[in-house]
Amino acid sequence: MKFTLSWLKSHLETDASIDDILYALTDLGLEVEGVENPAEKLRDFTIGFVASAEKHPDADKLRVCQVETMDGPTQIICGAPNAREGITVVVASPGTYVPGIDTTIGVGKIRGVESFGMMCSEREMELSEEHDGIIELPSGEVGQSFTDWLAENDPAKVDPVIEIAITPNRPDALGVRGIARDLAARGLGKMKDRTVDPVPAAFKADIGVTIDTDTLDGCPVFCGRVIRGVKNGPSPQWLQDQLRVIGLRPISFLVDVTNFFTYDLNRPLHVFDLGKVMGDLRVHRAKGGETLVALDDKEYTLQTGQMVISDDNGPESIAGVMGGLETGCTEETTDVFIESAYWDPVQIAYTGRALKINSDARYRFERGVDPAFTPEGLEHAVRMIVDHAGGEASELVQAGDVPDTSRVYKLDAKRVISLVGMDIPEAEQRQTLTALGFTLDGDIAHVPSWRPDVMGEADLVEEVARVASLTKLAGKPLPKAEDGVPKPILTSSQRRASIARRSVAALGYNECVTYSFIDKAAATLFGGGDDATMLENPISSEMSHMRPALLPGLLQAAARNQARGFMDVALFEVGDAFHGGEPGEQHQMVTGLLVGRTGPKDVQGESRAVDVYDAKADAEAVLSALGAPAKVQIMRGADDWWHPGRSGKICLGPKKVLGVFGEIHPKILRELDVKGPAVGFTLWPAEIPLPKNKSANKGAMQVTDLQAVERDFSFVVDANVEALTLVNAAAGADKALIENVRVFDEFIGGSLGDGKKSLAITVRLQPADKTLKEDDIAAVGAKIVEKVVKATGGELRG
Repeated sequence: MKFTLSWLKSHLETDASIDDILYALTDLGLEVEGVENPAEKLRDFTIGFVASAEKHPDADKLRVCQVETMDGPTQIICGAPNAREGITVVVASPGTYVPGIDTTIGVGKIRGVESFGMMCSEREMELSEEHDGIIELPSGEVGQSFTDWLAENDPAKVDPVIEIAITPNRPDALGVRGIARDLAARGLGKMKDRTVDPVPAAFKADIGVTIDTDTLDGCPVFCGRVIRGVKNGPSPQWLQDQLRVIGLRPISFLVDVTNFFTYDLNRPLHVFDLGKVMGDLRVHRAKGGETLVALDDKEYTLQTGQMVISDDNGPESIAGVMGGLETGCTEETTDVFIESAYWDPVQIAYTGRALKINSDARYRFERGVDPAFTPEGLEHAVRMIVDHAGGEASELVQAGDVPDTSRVYKLDAKRVISLVGMDIPEAEQRQTLTALGFTLDGDIAHVPSWRPDVMGEADLVEEVARVASLTKLAGKPLPKAEDGVPKPILTSSQRRASIARRSVAALGYNECVTYSFIDKAAATLFGGGDDATMLENPISSEMSHMRPALLPGLLQAAARNQARGFMDVALFEVGDAFHGGEPGEQHQMVTGLLVGRTGPKDVQGESRAVDVYDAKADAEAVLSALGAPAKVQIMRGADDWWHPGRSGKICLGPKKVLGVFGEIHPKILRELDVKGPAVGFTLWPAEIPLPKNKSANKGAMQVTDLQAVERDFSFVVDANVEALTLVNAAAGADKALIENVRVFDEFIGGSLGDGKKSLAITVRLQPADKTLKEDDIAAVGAKIVEKVVKATGGELRG
């Protein structure tokens, strides 16, 4: 949104400086994007008087001029055809930068004669394209600043141009008057009265307007007046200058008037050449397929449902977006119909986007203009046209009714103070809202029709706050909830997630953050993919379901790395997986994945393929960091995506599973295009029992001075009996005394016969209160044999 300072002052009576205005605009939420101040580049130019002008001794076209300047008589060589004695000129003294020729003037010699400055043309000063001669001023005192002279005699040439950014919620600021209203509320001036004296009706209009019933939701009101006998032509110079400076090209007076009020009062208008309109006007919806050549000389094909204005010949204007060329005004136009209507913002936006038309009218209507101002805005335009172009105006032609947008909200002065955090007196709050156009009836605020963005009490608070200036808001620390050291705010789940991240990263893994959405095929491989976890509106077909586990995302990441030549990867993720679509149907996981080899090839041959024991060791290390009990059981029965013979569950009992580790099933690797070997682990931190001692103190280390005892046992069992079953049975014989059990030998064949094997274990007994005697050791040994025989069906090897 561009406007000039003088344009702003036509609405706002103010003595504020340009800097104060710019600061206030940005502070009010109308951010200043740029300022063009022509006076800045002309500030060093002064006025001089040519006392004499003689022919140059060595050049026919040059004149040696004696010029009276602020520094006294000065000799200047000039080649302009109008350089002569007795004229008042604009002088650039040595050291002055001339923008039109991008040169800083210095003292020089021209054909052997010294010159101490320059007399300038309009193009050299970037005032216009005129360069046939130097500027001749009708008045001015020697030494007077040229910018001061322009401000008095031709202010348009030194009028600062301000450009501000308008947020979508402030359509009222798309008119200069709306901007002036904000500044007046801030206290930078007083609003000028811009009421209009309507032109008396001289006759009844011979054109009618109707709005189809199905179009009233898009155009509730349509107003217009006929003006006969106008004389169209170039606009007055002030109007042309006003439009040019904001980037608009003056076309003709009738067209320029509509452009002027679009920016001045945020009231888009349209002028029909009445001599080209056949019959009455009808506002309706297009059937689809109709064509119209618009004012930009482009042909548009209308789509079904788009609003148009038609006469008996067909569509003549794209409603609220752009008029038609056929009924546009020309130099020969004498009778016109001025249209002022209100169009629904959403429908105008759809039409503009569909037809790819960007116009000032569309830009304003789709953000929302003042519906109540529709008839008055028309009267402003009619008055200007009649005053400058003559003619007689008809009675008002109106179809529909101005929509009722009245809204009221309660102003709670105390609520303003509590929300904003500033002590704003109630009287100041009421004064602010009144200055912005609100009508106050007690503590009830009536919202003005030009503020569609005010939709609640909170918006009243915002208006008061921004006018009062949030820069005055002083920062205050939040009060403490309680005295002393505050309690930790992280939950046990959050703390464990943080510990898990640090622990797995310390093992050499790289953290991944993958999408919580995966494709149905991958989700099905890991026990998901059902309707409960399916998204209603997925981003893509590859993100159709909530992930049932973290492994799919890590395996897909490993596949992408392998496709780019990185065959050996160690990845991990800490996050939630989902077993349903309702709140709470999720579980936190810590998952690690090793793919390829333990390291690059080396001469010592230490590089090897990763195996299940790598995953087991890493899983146990992370569980230890999370505070899991040291004594756990390794059991079979992992899910189908783990290798059935090279995986295990880490348990505290048959139903208390802390995690799982093992090789990824070859079928899964094939489906996800991962080149193995690949091993991994998944832990459930929530399953780890919380410590009974909540203190940060770990307590004293328990060290016994009693000697441990180890005993070896060898059992003959069936060949299909798992070593894990035997180890768990032995360890359960006396959980308090048995510290650990491990397998140290396996023998198959020989005298054992077919279908049998021998497993040898070492059991370490660690007494806590007394030294073990032979009888104690024997009793424990008997329990171990009994437990193993019962669990495996084997016997102690003789």
